[in-house]
Amino acid sequence: MDAGLLVALAGWLAGWWLLWRLPVVGDQAAVGAAAPAGDASATRAGCTVVIPARDEEGSLPLLLASLADQTVRPRRVVVVDDHSTDATGELARRFEGVTVLDAPDLPPGWLGKPWACHVGAGHEAGAAHDTDTLVFLDADVRLAPDGLASLLGELERRGGVVSVQPFHRTERPYEQLSAEFNVAAVMGLASASPGRDGRARAANGPCLALRRELYHAIGGHAAVRNEIVEDVALGRATRALGEPVVVLGGGARIAFRMYPGGPGQLVEGWSKNLASGAASVGAVRLVAMVAWVTALCSPLQLLAEGALGSDGRTVAYGVALYGACAVQQRVMLRQLGDFRWWTAAGYPIPVLAFVAVFLRSLWLTLVRRRVTWRGRTIPLATEGR
Repeated sequence: MDAGLLVALAGWLAGWWLLWRLPVVGDQAAVGAAAPAGDASATRAGCTVVIPARDEEGSLPLLLASLADQTVRPRRVVVVDDHSTDATGELARRFEGVTVLDAPDLPPGWLGKPWACHVGAGHEAGAAHDTDTLVFLDADVRLAPDGLASLLGELERRGGVVSVQPFHRTERPYEQLSAEFNVAAVMGLASASPGRDGRARAANGPCLALRRELYHAIGGHAAVRNEIVEDVALGRATRALGEPVVVLGGGARIAFRMYPGGPGQLVEGWSKNLASGAASVGAVRLVAMVAWVTALCSPLQLLAEGALGSDGRTVAYGVALYGACAVQQRVMLRQLGDFRWWTAAGYPIPVLAFVAVFLRSLWLTLVRRRVTWRGRTIPLATEGR
């Protein structure tokens, strides 16, 4: 067995260390008894749900409908309409019990999402602080009837910041290209490695819960006002105070559908965060991730070398390694979303998409120093990065 094959096997094994098992929200949390979903007697949790929304008319109503169907309902639901150009705010106002705030113009030095979260969390003068827990949800998240109760149960059990990697729902074939982005995101967070039990290096922004007291202690979103990956920065600030940061899988309780607007939206969305997120990954973990991606590419090299050189043994090694990588992909992806079996079998295609978008993200982040999202150009600060 040559050195190249041994290196590929080492990278494949590194993949298992990076993503072994992602604990699922609510599987161990004591969520307590609650009234059936939709029952007017359902208990209300002492939490405020904050939803920053910009041009989310297709997604936001589904989230608000799922919040109205919770076994344990939030005391307050605040939607911050971040200068939408569609009917986001109008649709949100149709839901009973939902407070809709129009985000003021961005102050200097602020990015859109941190500003919307800051406004929704009640930092503006005169806002009521009548709940002890804050839950931040992206507009594309969906909750099963016990989703909020499960999330709050995990927060009660674990403390600190509890966030969730929602289960990725897909509908159209191009959405399968998000497969490796999900895998890489979880690998970088470190919460799915053996023995971690969800303990992570950073938080995950689409679904995040913490006590208001801790939110104030870390400086809230004002402390991460110019961060593209504000969830990573919030997690870093939390850990600096000695508080735990946890990332759990959404499983059947918390899901999302990312980038339903087409392939262009998918590329733009992942380009926005990818390179900035990679910069926060520890050196050892980053090297392991590069080794893993290299291992995924190795079977194609072996197959090509074997075919060109009429070397049956090299072809056999390539076939065996390809099968091992495909099986690994299937095991990982089943934890993260409803990605199809053929996505795992044809994994080089989503891997190629991941590498291409990562290179694009590096160009936008390091060279052009700006990214775009939802029609808004976001300049990247040079300091503090």
